[in-house]
Amino acid sequence: MPELSPRRRLLVLAICCMSLLIVSLDTTALNVSLPAMQRDLGASTSGLQWTIDAYTLVLASLLMLAGSTADRVGRKRVFMAGLVLFTIGSALCSVAPNLDSLIAFRMVQAVGGSMLNPVAMSIITNTFTDPRERARAIGVWGAVVGISMAAGPLVGGLLVDSVGWRAIFWVNLPVGLAALLLTLRHVPESRAPKARRLDPVGQLLVIALFGSLTYAIIEAPNAGFVAVSPFAAIALSALLTLLWYEPRRAEPLIDLRFFRSAPFSGATLIAIGAFAALGGFLFLSTLYLQNVRGLDALHAGLWMLPMAVPTFLCAPLSGRLVGSRGPRVSLLIAGSAMTVSSTLFALFDAETSNTTLFLGYLLFGIGFGFVNAPITNTAVSGMPRAQAGVAAAVASTSRQLGQTLGVAVIGAVLASGVGTSSYKDAFVSAAVPGWWILTGCGLAVLGIGALTSGRWARRTAERTAERLDAGEVRDAVGVRG
Repeated sequence: MPELSPRRRLLVLAICCMSLLIVSLDTTALNVSLPAMQRDLGASTSGLQWTIDAYTLVLASLLMLAGSTADRVGRKRVFMAGLVLFTIGSALCSVAPNLDSLIAFRMVQAVGGSMLNPVAMSIITNTFTDPRERARAIGVWGAVVGISMAAGPLVGGLLVDSVGWRAIFWVNLPVGLAALLLTLRHVPESRAPKARRLDPVGQLLVIALFGSLTYAIIEAPNAGFVAVSPFAAIALSALLTLLWYEPRRAEPLIDLRFFRSAPFSGATLIAIGAFAALGGFLFLSTLYLQNVRGLDALHAGLWMLPMAVPTFLCAPLSGRLVGSRGPRVSLLIAGSAMTVSSTLFALFDAETSNTTLFLGYLLFGIGFGFVNAPITNTAVSGMPRAQAGVAAAVASTSRQLGQTLGVAVIGAVLASGVGTSSYKDAFVSAAVPGWWILTGCGLAVLGIGALTSGRWARRTAERTAERLDAGEVRDAVGVRG
């Protein structure tokens, strides 16, 4: 990629953030519309889970393929294809006649979405080569998540109450089109110096692993453990086969050598834990505010502002902290705040009190605002720039997998707790085990963050980078020979 002027770099950052905005806005706005969808389409709790997880599942399954493909054939080209598919998928979702069609069209959206965030992050990584500038850019990137969390529930609530839940998908159309035209004009093409070959076996194993695991978790409360046990067995077999097969390929879909770096492995686990907490938190909050408290979609969106505003404010602060002092401080703040927030709900039934509900939302927003920048920065730091797309895609995959599992597990726990009881009467007690699970996610962010951000962890990252660089040199020599 050619060296760009400061103004052009900021423009590229803004274009990449537009893609993140429509993807994140779509997710947060959709959560507010779940009760309206449930009434309009006659969906069960598991049906609501699938409207979210069908999207995040496909996204998680294809992100690494999209990242490596973008490094190989061109990041701008793949990014533009993603914008086109995401916009078309959004248009289809807005006219879905039933739940099954909506889920299918959400999967079309996800195919496009898989080409956006990891590729955009790779473009940012290659545009901002100075570590401090990159950390600040990633902080801005994280702030966009905060904007979507703030605007999503409000925009979604307003659209649901005034027009209907289908209007949520209309928002993506003008933004997607504008991002496409700006990308065509202003984003330079870039690709990895050495093209990576496709890994179809690895890709199929990833799809089998994520798909069968998610299905087993979501359907277990309704179908029973015996009925879903074959899918659990498929997930385990796919995982073991993936661990055996990938190291034997010269150019694997997932380069397991990355995980020799403690910070990279930590970032992966932290992403899963943090976004599982986010997915579960939004799922429980939306259903509680509307189905139990009886709020309309707009007022439910307003109640989420104490979570969204701190996310928006803390994300750029976290980016600056990571740039100046490394990821440790941000991770410790994030883990502590998310743990205390979920504990409030688990121990004190915080939903039933306006004061503790506000405090719980506020703390979760602070925690989530601080967690995103260190995840992304740690994932790509020290990795060869030629593999930036793959490294960023692994981090993005971890986020989507975490959100998928969060919705699946928390939804399954909630469905089991409610059973045949009245939804409104049983919700608070049925949600307590879910809040304890989210507390565990916060503790995981705290503990893993402390463990993988010290001197020992940095030394493992340096050794991993040296091995990866040496491997690239050997491969280049072999290709020339």
